[in-house]
Amino acid sequence: MPLSENEKRLLAEMEQALAADDPRLISTFNGKTPSRTRVFLGFGLILLGIFVLFGGLISQTPPLGIAGFVLSLAGAVLAITNLGGLMNTVTNRVQAPKAPGGNKWSSKLEQRWDRRNFEE
Repeated sequence: MPLSENEKRLLAEMEQALAADDPRLISTFNGKTPSRTRVFLGFGLILLGIFVLFGGLISQTPPLGIAGFVLSLAGAVLAITNLGGLMNTVTNRVQAPKAPGGNKWSSKLEQRWDRRNFEE
């Protein structure tokens, strides 16, 4: 039995509220949990791949050089995919509510900028 439009809307609202309250739970259900160890593993694979690549170049063995390139590429993909998710979780934790007046120093600069550019 399909859901009605009202039920779909309520379900979407509940999902958004849950995502706002607990983003780690949502990422766990999505299977996209960012991991610091995966980022380090990715960088380690990049370095290992570079060493294998140079080893293949020095020994003049093309399959070894190709294997090193593939290792480096896999490490880069692993590091980049997990680094983006890791940075999102860090920025979600760090974001603090801003004061309504803002910083005195920056607000003074903004006022000077507005006076200089928009007032005649």
